[in-house]
Amino acid sequence: MNSNTLQAILRTLPKIDALLRIPQIEALQSSYGREKVTQALRAMVEDLRAELVEKGEQAEVLKAWTTGLPGRLAGKLGNELESSLRPVINATGVLVHTNLGRSPLAPAAIRRMADVATVYTTLEYDLEKGSRGSRGVHAQRLFGMIFPGRAAHVVNNNAAAVLLALNTLAEGREVIVSRGELVEIGGSFRIPDVMRKGQAILKEVGTTNRTRLADYEEAIGANTALLLKVHTSNYRIVGFTAQVSLSELAELGKRRNLPVMVDQGSGNLVDLSEMGIGAEPPVATLLDQGADLVTFSGDKLLGGPQSGILVGRADLLERIRKNPLSRALRVDKLTYAALEATLESYARGRARAELPVLRIMQQSAESVGERARHCAARIGELTGDRMRTEILPGASLVGGGAAPTEEIPTILLAVSCPGKSATELECSLRAGLPPVVARIQEDRLILDLRTVLDGQEEDLARAVAALAGVSTR
Repeated sequence: MNSNTLQAILRTLPKIDALLRIPQIEALQSSYGREKVTQALRAMVEDLRAELVEKGEQAEVLKAWTTGLPGRLAGKLGNELESSLRPVINATGVLVHTNLGRSPLAPAAIRRMADVATVYTTLEYDLEKGSRGSRGVHAQRLFGMIFPGRAAHVVNNNAAAVLLALNTLAEGREVIVSRGELVEIGGSFRIPDVMRKGQAILKEVGTTNRTRLADYEEAIGANTALLLKVHTSNYRIVGFTAQVSLSELAELGKRRNLPVMVDQGSGNLVDLSEMGIGAEPPVATLLDQGADLVTFSGDKLLGGPQSGILVGRADLLERIRKNPLSRALRVDKLTYAALEATLESYARGRARAELPVLRIMQQSAESVGERARHCAARIGELTGDRMRTEILPGASLVGGGAAPTEEIPTILLAVSCPGKSATELECSLRAGLPPVVARIQEDRLILDLRTVLDGQEEDLARAVAALAGVSTR
């Protein structure tokens, strides 16, 4: 292409000022701002320039480009500014799915957050005294009802709770822990790493599979500050094993005047044995067995917002609250609002009925199967014989680092489409609107409706129908 032709092409490029005056584009400026719209137009004109230079067909290319510009510009701006934090349908059967935001909040918690989000609040203000108060009182009131005689403190997650406790109670001193409990938590963070950041000195006792009370007792020295027991929520060691019970360790702590801390993790506050989950002890049980301090998450089995909670002896909690790290790890008014509403369900004895994660866990396999069959029928209505469905027995998982070996019986829905692999179907589901996260099992796409929330069934059926090319919008 000679220089004259190139110059002729470049002269046909539309001016940005002229494009901004197109009525549909002027309307976009009110939503996205003139600067953002201008930046997007400049990028699109550069793409047009490259296309014109490549094809050399100014008239046809320019006409097509101009005709569809407002729509393409609106789409570009919408995609660029679309939130990356999006709702999904969880069809994996993993109840506390860390990657999908763990436990969904109860409606009461959402309403409480909305109540305080747009107004000034008593976050740190004492109305009776007319002066500054403490944000800790909002949780302490309800924790005091749930755990009578105990104190509590709230931070931003359980790893922070462990960090704060170790730094407060054992900075520069030894913390004794069994080798079999040195777990790795989410994101490749490990308990020894957290301990080092808390400035505590790790002292391992026993072996990976066997630790005895004598191992703890022999390790206690003048520099020992704390006995730590970590709930191995991410794995189980089976076979030739031995571990020290919390009651035994608590008795040793009392004899040697050492506090015993338990990192329970899951935030379970109820007895799950009737659901077939017996290896996830409630926090109250740990306290009754002699733990001086228990740390756990607020957004796992507790069913509240992301937070870390410390409950135990009042003197230990007072020291923890006074640690300067407490300010760095504190939570905001929205977290307190959601946590308060969640804890009220426990205080009233209504947690099993009101908190989504516990309701999901309590669903019988038969009721999940009924929903699966209804979804299969709806898929058939939408797709005819283009999608195949099959009802199968299976298992749901608690997830979130809780009860790793415990399975909850469920009924699964397997779907397939002639000519498409399970991997292709799974990828397409994730790319849909709304995105659906499922799992592949034995080369079949599997949907577990236990974790599909009430009201999402129709969206799920339509998302599956779309895999067969059926338009459902």
